[in-house]
Amino acid sequence: MTSSPAAIRPKLLLATAVRVLRQLRADPRTVALIVMIPVILMVLLYYMFSEAPRNPMVPVDPFDRVGTVMLGILPFTTMFLITSIAMLRERRSGTLERLLTTPMSRLDLLGGYGIAFSVVAAVQAVLAVGVSYWLLGLDVAGSIGWVFLIAMLDAMLGVGLGLLASAFAQTEFQAVQFMPIVVIPQLFLCGLFVARNDLPGWMEGLSLAMPLTYAVQGLQEVATHTSATGLMWRDMAIILACTIVALTLAAATLKRRTP
Repeated sequence: MTSSPAAIRPKLLLATAVRVLRQLRADPRTVALIVMIPVILMVLLYYMFSEAPRNPMVPVDPFDRVGTVMLGILPFTTMFLITSIAMLRERRSGTLERLLTTPMSRLDLLGGYGIAFSVVAAVQAVLAVGVSYWLLGLDVAGSIGWVFLIAMLDAMLGVGLGLLASAFAQTEFQAVQFMPIVVIPQLFLCGLFVARNDLPGWMEGLSLAMPLTYAVQGLQEVATHTSATGLMWRDMAIILACTIVALTLAAATLKRRTP
């Protein structure tokens, strides 16, 4: 009996998440890389700006300005890469083909992956935000809890897009090649390097279609406002909606096995 691609069964969803977490636990080096890479990069970023000359016309510390945004970008990038490779390995090993001959649906499988990697993303976000805030002295106007929440949403977005990208890759090398296609254009156009208002019109319009734009904008809202704003809530809703759409499209395009 094959599974219906649209059905979701909570027990199978949870069982998949538990299985993936057990697999990750058996590979401590991968877990260490996932949760520590953003922390290490934030430390490097801190020391990069520690002795940089300050612009007296810009009151915001450069580490606070860039570091807050990077707390969303780094988990997004890391989880995109790890998730796309992990799902591709499931297909190449034949595990996915065996699972989909059971009552498990594609959404059960991908939802379980999403839950498992979201747990890892939460740990990643806690460590990165905690080290940046309490050890590196990152200062934001709003609550650090909002930074954590948006960072976690960004990591979940990376999971969703990584699962979607894995459906179109046949080798791990191809999965890595999706980085410059999916991630880097969003990084260039999200407003980190050049304010979106200063981009050429067509590029500004393109940035509006890229979910990382809203992640960066949401973090900028937290960095400059003492309380939650309507724009921040809208940005978080867009990130969550994009994650759900990515998971749904991944389920619709998922192949049983890579030839």
